[in-house]
Amino acid sequence: MTASHLELSGFLPHLDAASLLARLKAAPGNEIDSGKFASPESSAALAVNFFGWFCLRGDTFPGFPGLPALDRPVRVDVERCLRFPWSGGRHPWLDAVIETPKLLIGVESKRYEPFRTKAVPTLSEAYRRRVWGDRMAGFEAVRDGLMDGSMRFDRLDAAQLVKHALGLRTQAAKSGKLPTLVYLHAEPTHWPDGRAISSELHAAHRNEIADFAQRVDGDEVSFVSVSYASLLAYLAASPDEDLRRHGAAVGEAFAPL
Repeated sequence: MTASHLELSGFLPHLDAASLLARLKAAPGNEIDSGKFASPESSAALAVNFFGWFCLRGDTFPGFPGLPALDRPVRVDVERCLRFPWSGGRHPWLDAVIETPKLLIGVESKRYEPFRTKAVPTLSEAYRRRVWGDRMAGFEAVRDGLMDGSMRFDRLDAAQLVKHALGLRTQAAKSGKLPTLVYLHAEPTHWPDGRAISSELHAAHRNEIADFAQRVDGDEVSFVSVSYASLLAYLAASPDEDLRRHGAAVGEAFAPL
């Protein structure tokens, strides 16, 4: 994060910082009070600064490169909970949710996380409940492989993606909308302190994305991977000057992406 491009609040100056702060404080994770949001490695800061601009102007959101055009009107939320079909326990919070009359798109955003050492993920037995319909076999197979140890992802947080997909499936089934899970990821060449991130780590991350995508292909929840670089290039090609300016501001403030 480049301090010269951000307000003291951690938001780009053209955003409604007060409303976005309220959304962040209502979500779990304690991003603001813990200081995590202000970290130069913060993934939440990148996602909220990018999608937060569209919360008050959903119909200007251009969609994602490689995906079909969005029907209108469009609603964009940040830090939104998509509940499972039970009341207790924890429910998934997605970095952003884009909703149209026909579509429900959940976004999981990653920045430096794929290049850190991470703990072995855990999934509780609650996820084995037979409440996901008959078109989630790929996600359920990944779930089972992670739980019994027969499947492993070192760079991709596959357990989190499974949880998000199940939350999306639950909400889409209620609304009759078509669900898509977008894995939106940065590909930084170096850490904020200047240390390089090796090409081998990037290759391993991309390979795991491709492996996961193949495993869940054809499921009720579509899975799509998009890089921040391609998304910002998509905005840069827009005829809308405000969109181009917003994309450029995000790219400058959060480089390298």
